[in-house]
Amino acid sequence: MNRISEIRRAAGISQLALVDQLRWSQGRLSNYEAGRRVPGLAECRAIVRGLNELGACCTLDDVFPPEPAQIPAAA
Repeated sequence: MNRISEIRRAAGISQLALVDQLRWSQGRLSNYEAGRRVPGLAECRAIVRGLNELGACCTLDDVFPPEPAQIPAAA
């Protein structure tokens, strides 16, 4: 799960502005936002950097929250 769209919208950043900043296609960002594709670490960092350059104030963990720790089943 990611919060790309949520953070982008809260900062008043259009999807088009972010894809222009990243120099990506709109489809690529749309797929990441919708969870149809999972970005790699380099892409995650680029998205956070792009959001911050456009006025959002966020970290990698804000945009891509860590998964809750898996609790092992009792033996």
